[in-house]
Amino acid sequence: MKKIVVTGGNGKTGRWVVQEFLNHGYEVVNVDVNVTPQTAGNAIKVDLTDLGQVFNALTGADAVVHIAAIPRPRGYTSQVVFQNNVLSTYNILEAAAGLGIKKVVIASSESVYGLAFSGPNYVPMDEEHPLSPIDSYALSKVLNEKTAEMFHRKSGMQIVSLRIGNVMEPEDYNRFPTFEPQKRKNILWSYIDARDVASACRLAIEKDELGAVILNIAADDTSMSINSKELMTTCYPDVTDIREPIDNFTTLLSNKKAKELLNWQPIHFWRNYVQ
Repeated sequence: MKKIVVTGGNGKTGRWVVQEFLNHGYEVVNVDVNVTPQTAGNAIKVDLTDLGQVFNALTGADAVVHIAAIPRPRGYTSQVVFQNNVLSTYNILEAAAGLGIKKVVIASSESVYGLAFSGPNYVPMDEEHPLSPIDSYALSKVLNEKTAEMFHRKSGMQIVSLRIGNVMEPEDYNRFPTFEPQKRKNILWSYIDARDVASACRLAIEKDELGAVILNIAADDTSMSINSKELMTTCYPDVTDIREPIDNFTTLLSNKKAKELLNWQPIHFWRNYVQ
């Protein structure tokens, strides 16, 4: 695998994904709607809702990492978010299958669990937990995961859907001590460094025979200074199904499967950046 297309390569996560592949000797085609002379990689402007443009962008690629999306409902109508995210992902997978590309990574989200609606059934919450999307963004991610499964059945293409937590960059960590438990309970106080997302993307491309798989991508700890057991007791007192020890600040969004399948390990934690 030498030529990688990264969509959304100018975004908060995409910038680090592009750099990760460049650092490991890959040729990177950076596909984005916003391209500047400073854009890393071989940058091209593409409308991912146009299948013809997507075919052109992916031609000659060995693999694709699809990060591009409207990242949240705010600022857009629900219909625009849903249409853009679902159609662009479908086009990426359709073009990849048509061009014989064997490996794709797509960015899903922890929002598919819909904890704002119901809270967790159990913790640590793994990929088998029921889904309860509550907005067009989360619903688009659920459908994208199903689309990935369909294309795997249809073409045999390996497609890894990464349920990415709250993405942080180094400059974000100074805010962590101000976080309030009640305001972050809907994501189980999870977070993930953009650099660790990038390494997961690369490892998912480099691994073979994964099929169509869904993986949580989260740091090993929570974003809070309160231990995980106390967080659960305070914010989710009715949740009694604790399936693994949650001592200290251990993550409540399980990343165990990603570690096992990808040999991935997050290495950037907010406590190391905040004195």
